[in-house]
Amino acid sequence: MSLSVTLETPQTGKYEQPTGLFINNEFVKGVDGKTFESINPSTEKPITSVHEATEKDVDIAVSAARKTFETSWRQVTPEQRGRYLVNLADLFEKNLDQLAAIESLDNGKAFSMAKVDIGMCAGCLRYYGGWADKIEGKVIETNSDTFSYTKQEPIGVCGQIIPWNFPLLMFAWKIGPAIACGNTIVLKSAEQTPLGALFACKLIKEAGFPPGVINVLSGFGKIAGAAISSHMDIDKVAFTGSTVVGRQIMKAAAGSNLKKVTLELGGKSPNIVFDDANIENAISWVNFGIFFNHGQCCSAGSRIYVQEGIYDKFVEQFKARAAKNVVGDPFAADTFQGPQVSQLQYDRIMGYIDAGKKEGAKIEIGGDRHGKEGYFIQPTIFSGVSEDMKIMQEEIFGPVCSIAKFKTEEDAIRLGNATTYGLASAVHTSNLNTAIRVSNALRAGTVWVNQYNMLHHTLPFGGYKESGIGRELGEAALANYSQTKTVSIRLGDALFG
Repeated sequence: MSLSVTLETPQTGKYEQPTGLFINNEFVKGVDGKTFESINPSTEKPITSVHEATEKDVDIAVSAARKTFETSWRQVTPEQRGRYLVNLADLFEKNLDQLAAIESLDNGKAFSMAKVDIGMCAGCLRYYGGWADKIEGKVIETNSDTFSYTKQEPIGVCGQIIPWNFPLLMFAWKIGPAIACGNTIVLKSAEQTPLGALFACKLIKEAGFPPGVINVLSGFGKIAGAAISSHMDIDKVAFTGSTVVGRQIMKAAAGSNLKKVTLELGGKSPNIVFDDANIENAISWVNFGIFFNHGQCCSAGSRIYVQEGIYDKFVEQFKARAAKNVVGDPFAADTFQGPQVSQLQYDRIMGYIDAGKKEGAKIEIGGDRHGKEGYFIQPTIFSGVSEDMKIMQEEIFGPVCSIAKFKTEEDAIRLGNATTYGLASAVHTSNLNTAIRVSNALRAGTVWVNQYNMLHHTLPFGGYKESGIGRELGEAALANYSQTKTVSIRLGDALFG
């Protein structure tokens, strides 16, 4: 199999798609010669095949990253690291339509939404490009006989494993802070969506990154991902994905060289609507909170709690709003919701819908397949739910939500926290005191007020409880990719003459 193939998208026409592994700034074949298919979720047909990374390829990529980290990358100034990231941000913007079209083809998300993702990628990369020369230590006074200071140093070779729901956005979230802090990278893309990251590798080379700084592998979690998690020469691993896999990665990291770990995991986020909320505004954000990105969003507001005074009115208007969501071809101008990413994910979501029906929940709208081809599912709203139902406790990761009523503010807080997850949440109210009280009481890494899913590269994002360890984005993410060294010098000796 060759290292590239000519593909075509409805938006950008024909383009050259890399298919090899990206190691040392070159596309190469896997050692074992294995390949796997990337499937178009809109048609259920193969797009193309890409080279598959195995443990041997992980070893080669890690060796390249290690050699670069220990030699040439150490000589690159922080300013230059920042320049590389800004160059890459510029190239993402220059190739915005092409990158968005690849996301839509490979992932199934609406092209209009994918364009927003790519714009956010550029913003994230440019933001961390600005941070590269602003990572500083401190001088610390202890006593008159010593001069003590701290410095922030890179961790080393970082393994990064990204998910399929926001392929290129997670790519940018991971590499931005890692490069700003001076690390080198071995990144594995999701096996469901390898194409965007491979195209981005062309841009990495064009941006001027030296060989070995960013290495990108297409492969399966159980093989390449496991090899990264347990590799003895990887100093840190970062993962975004399910809590189940996050546990496995943490065990592998602990069982190998005790590598540092950051995990951005699952969620079952509450979206709380009080009687005094602007109901039209709240419905708009609740709709976006669950059905955005086909519900394939770790922060999705899948548990909707509405105060009893407006509950009936809210349910009727929410159903009407959800019915307007256009489900279909990702490249159609009016499409809001495309297909689920894979047959496996489609089957999993439909299994949860069946479980909700069997447990006695009422389907207000949806609950079935959309169309006859592709992994499309109707936007689905359940009511008549109880807290012990499977659909209320487990992350569905699809366009499915449950709606329930509450009486008091105390009820809302109790229900909102009644889950093992703690990634995100939202409060809809016109009362600032209520907003602050409830926000402070919710055990979640992010609380949105009168909005939902509004992420920004300057704002830290991550979870409480079983939703993860560490923070992505903002200045906080730099702590994941740097380590503090303390230097303490005794004064008055020959060192100072």
